[in-house]
Amino acid sequence: MLERIALHQTRLRTPGLGLEGKGVALGAKGLVLLPSLDRLVAWLSVYTREHSLEDLMPSLQIQIVRSKLGTREITLSFAAESSDRMDRVAETARLVGGFTFTGTSRHFVQYRDAAAPFGYDATQLLSTDAALALYHDRFTQVYEVDKDVGLRALLLRLMPHVDPATIEDSGPRIIVAEQGLGPALIHYFVRSRVEGEVAVGEWPPESAFDEGPTRRYILRIPDLPQRMRPLMAKTPGITTFLPAGPGVAVEMGYRHPVSLRACPVFDPNGLVLLRGRGDEAWSLDRTPQMGDLRAFARVELRTTEGLDEIKAEGTHLPDPVRVPLRIVPSPAPFRNVTATWIEPAQLSLLRRIAYALPHQTILRTQIAVTPKGAFLRSSAGIEAVPLGTFFVEIHPGLYIPAGYDVTPAVAPEVLYRALGASPSQILFIDTNAWAMAVEESAFSPLETAMLEAQSWEPLVAESIERALEEAPIDLKLEPLGVFALSQVAPPEPPPQGTPQLPPGTTPQGS
Repeated sequence: MLERIALHQTRLRTPGLGLEGKGVALGAKGLVLLPSLDRLVAWLSVYTREHSLEDLMPSLQIQIVRSKLGTREITLSFAAESSDRMDRVAETARLVGGFTFTGTSRHFVQYRDAAAPFGYDATQLLSTDAALALYHDRFTQVYEVDKDVGLRALLLRLMPHVDPATIEDSGPRIIVAEQGLGPALIHYFVRSRVEGEVAVGEWPPESAFDEGPTRRYILRIPDLPQRMRPLMAKTPGITTFLPAGPGVAVEMGYRHPVSLRACPVFDPNGLVLLRGRGDEAWSLDRTPQMGDLRAFARVELRTTEGLDEIKAEGTHLPDPVRVPLRIVPSPAPFRNVTATWIEPAQLSLLRRIAYALPHQTILRTQIAVTPKGAFLRSSAGIEAVPLGTFFVEIHPGLYIPAGYDVTPAVAPEVLYRALGASPSQILFIDTNAWAMAVEESAFSPLETAMLEAQSWEPLVAESIERALEEAPIDLKLEPLGVFALSQVAPPEPPPQGTPQLPPGTTPQGS
């Protein structure tokens, strides 16, 4: 009773069925027929894995329908709007064993597939008062609506699956503790320096024997330490939940079969806690007022004796504590090596190395020659001069040997002030903690200090007239003619008595 729609076909028999811009037959609604409730859960699980139900929620309707044979099936209807949305829904329905239809009111025809790229049209409509009439290439069936199924109620009834891997998941936690465990748990978190918030929730009495509402402590922990996660999962009276979406959380150690973040059916201002083991969910219409955990820590007071403060009778500066400066080896790598100290015995070696230094090193280096030796500095690094004792600049104008540290470990500016040097002096501290000061004005560029003066010999220039007296060379070009080699003179014969050598050989000894 179905026929394939051809390209550019405009006449259709199914009421409310039309052609969209791509030429695909599309009604105002889409409908998915699923054989059972578990297939509906499978469709929701697969669809919400990559897509959100937010665009379908305004028109989404789930119903249990009954056929003439008394069999019950599930229908999921929504606003079609475009073929792109219908294609996503139909692809998911084929995966879980469902059928996809499109229509407007009661009559729905099979949605397009690989056999009919533009869709189907019913050749003959059923005359019936049933709520639904579905036309498929495999069957034609009418259904009556049995009852509606709310998506929120369905998600609450689904039992979460056991998944121990969620215990190690990072992220915030919502911990619900029984009334007797709440204060001890708060003190445990405060003592362990775990930040969070706490509130008290009230639920109706679980039985007629309870005198009042059931109160439980609700704690929101932004980052629960890893060492505490097994304890929060196994302690009786404490239930830990992982947020699964706005206004909903699932017990740690379990996983909901449907991605709840893609199902915006829970109030963000409330809180729904889905428990495992088949237990009923805990719901709060409104999240209670929460306070900082540290505000509920135990308060301890001193005894009433001696409440008056003890006043000091006088103050004075403490006695100075003087310790000698020491230079000790450091395991840290060399950094900021910008100076070297060359002792007088090694100055001759510096003269030899000067010929091998690159131009940039000579250009950027400064030198000061003192009775203690030569001090070289370079802001770009002194490693190119492989000579002397390397120094590291720890403070402007203060150097210590590379690979060493100062003890006691005071700040570099404190050490600089303790040495008492003037701003115009550069301080070098050797491995024996002996400080040497060199005036800043004593440093000069290396390129001006390393090259010694050269002797020169005066020369008197001769007059240019003597050079002009030489007769110029007259060059003349003549044509060679047709037989150019005929004008070449033959070589002169060798003198009498000269031995003749074979071609390609040379006289011995030449």
